[in-house]
Amino acid sequence: MTTILEKTAGLVAFVRTVDSGSFSGAGRFIGSSPSAVSKSVARLERRLGVRLLQRSTRTLSLTTEGAAYYERVAPLLRAIEDAEDIVQMADNARGLLRVTAAVFVGRTLIGAWAKAFLARHPNVKLELSVTDRRVDLIREGFDVAVRIGELADTELTARKLADLRMVTIASPSYLARRSVPRTIDDLREHACLRYLQAGKPHPFVFGDGTTFTPDGPLDSNDGIGLLHAALDGAGIAQVLRFAVEDDLAAGRLVEILPDVAMPSFPMHVVHAFGSQLPVRARLFIDFLVEQMGSRSR
Repeated sequence: MTTILEKTAGLVAFVRTVDSGSFSGAGRFIGSSPSAVSKSVARLERRLGVRLLQRSTRTLSLTTEGAAYYERVAPLLRAIEDAEDIVQMADNARGLLRVTAAVFVGRTLIGAWAKAFLARHPNVKLELSVTDRRVDLIREGFDVAVRIGELADTELTARKLADLRMVTIASPSYLARRSVPRTIDDLREHACLRYLQAGKPHPFVFGDGTTFTPDGPLDSNDGIGLLHAALDGAGIAQVLRFAVEDDLAAGRLVEILPDVAMPSFPMHVVHAFGSQLPVRARLFIDFLVEQMGSRSR
């Protein structure tokens, strides 16, 4: 006879597989191996006497019966999680929190703030993935993402954290060697360090709408790497200002064209939970809002 515990395990494995789009994604969320998740879903199918998922070497898709079953059981599972969150509110948050963030934000902000967040919530384990790639939260099993720029994923729930201003910078050693640019056109004659986005150099941008793609000796999809190259005197770069405030204050970098207006880009924290946000994720988002607010004061 199948126990309630066994039935629940199969239900959780099935719903998480659908939510993430794969057995591996479900396994990361549950804390189990992909093979264990697959076997749990198979046992559920045998018990129900229907196939819930069509499997191929690359994709999973719901059958008609699977779609109908998911629509009924997924809200029940989320209601159970809501009840657990109520208990967690009284006993402190716990569990794995998977966060993905843009490189500059992840390395210079969230990484630096992680100690303070975890000190407040010692039963939470934080997993931080740093990448400028646009991560699929549901399929890849992430709880929240911190993104820079206009949002394209309209199905995600977003909360704005800040507007981040760009700055054009170079090291004193580079400027001593090559002279200080006085106009935007002067930049065309300099060694410009170019950020690669989707394999293409990102243009230099300015607040009045002027854009151009300069020539340069170094292209990289790693913004931190370009910053280090600029610090070493390799050339001129455009970066987010918050990432270089300390270097500007210490004189390790110099702002180029300080009287030229620079554009800003919005920073959001996003998630795919809708109104069913786990308490550990809600606390993390509130923490980010608090930290960004303290920076603006």
